[in-house]
Amino acid sequence: MTLGRRLDLPGAAHLVLVDGVGLIDPESAVLAAMLQGWERQQKVRFLKSDTVRRRLSMVRRMVEFSNLYPWQWTAAEVEAFISGQSSGRAPIAVSTARSYTGDLRMFLEYVTDPRYGWRDVCADRFGQVPQQVLDEWNTVVHSSVYEGRPGRRPLSYEEVQLLFDAADDLVEHARVRRRKGALAAQRDAALLKTVYAFGLRRREAWGLDLVDLRANPRVRAFGRCGAVMVRWGKSQRGGPPRRRTVMLVPEMDWIVPVLRQWIDDVRPRFDPGKHPALWVTERRSRLDWRGINAAFAEARDAAGLDRSLDLHCLRHSYVTHLVEFDYPERFVQEQVGHAYAATTAIYTGVSDSYRNTLLRRAITAHQPDLWRDDAEEGSS
Repeated sequence: MTLGRRLDLPGAAHLVLVDGVGLIDPESAVLAAMLQGWERQQKVRFLKSDTVRRRLSMVRRMVEFSNLYPWQWTAAEVEAFISGQSSGRAPIAVSTARSYTGDLRMFLEYVTDPRYGWRDVCADRFGQVPQQVLDEWNTVVHSSVYEGRPGRRPLSYEEVQLLFDAADDLVEHARVRRRKGALAAQRDAALLKTVYAFGLRRREAWGLDLVDLRANPRVRAFGRCGAVMVRWGKSQRGGPPRRRTVMLVPEMDWIVPVLRQWIDDVRPRFDPGKHPALWVTERRSRLDWRGINAAFAEARDAAGLDRSLDLHCLRHSYVTHLVEFDYPERFVQEQVGHAYAATTAIYTGVSDSYRNTLLRRAITAHQPDLWRDDAEEGSS
């Protein structure tokens, strides 16, 4: 590289900040240019728009908290920001804290990289340069396999039934009271049951179209509900949404009449016209993420379940129950679209009853006299 030559990298300072031009508010202008440059640098890597927006917002929050610009940040200021987020009435989870520090660390890597020229800009204008103040000593270490909130767990079979009964009761209550929301309540009940029956993520359920319901030629009794084509699966960094086909397992065949009723009887009453979405609203639009979350929360509260449970718990439940149905781990992994078996294992929380069943098989295979059932103990 020729000495003194500037690289026209996406996000380089000279591409977003004009040289030799006086600025009325230079600090704010340089910060805005930094964020604009970082946005360009990330978009060139095909990162999701939501990811880019979240990272830019994190930098702005740090500036607002510290009342300092990035070229003035110190390790103490960043640590104070993270500490403040980790305490109070709504403390963030460990995984969230790691995400926050990761976002700030990546931003500082960008502005301190000499190829982008921000250190020179800050030195010329402010006599200070940005420093990388985050390293392995003050970032959150990934020390545990699972760092989610303790309240997020698989539901037992009884809890799943309570949830679905409560969702059905909400339909009946709306009908009895002749409330306008009866159709929406039917949709929400069918939606929650579909999320569980196929182990879907929220975005995957949101993105379903009618054409994504597929027949399984090997199980004709399921009709068009024998499988679901997921087109909005969780993407890897910089990649498009991953696709997969989720086969309907026999233990979940009760979803077939639920979906048939929704598609043939209830959905047409929303008058969706040619809208492709499986889950539609009264306004002939696709049901949004907020509506999906609200559907779960309303049924959860009506069932009297723990308020820390969220929609994703149904996916945890699906994984756990497939394992308890004795499906091979590889099959479960493919069903839910996990790249690694270790991820599927995190979702699994098998019951004591299932573990006793496995224990009984192992013991009776080697020492039949060691295991005693309750009935045998009562008769002895």
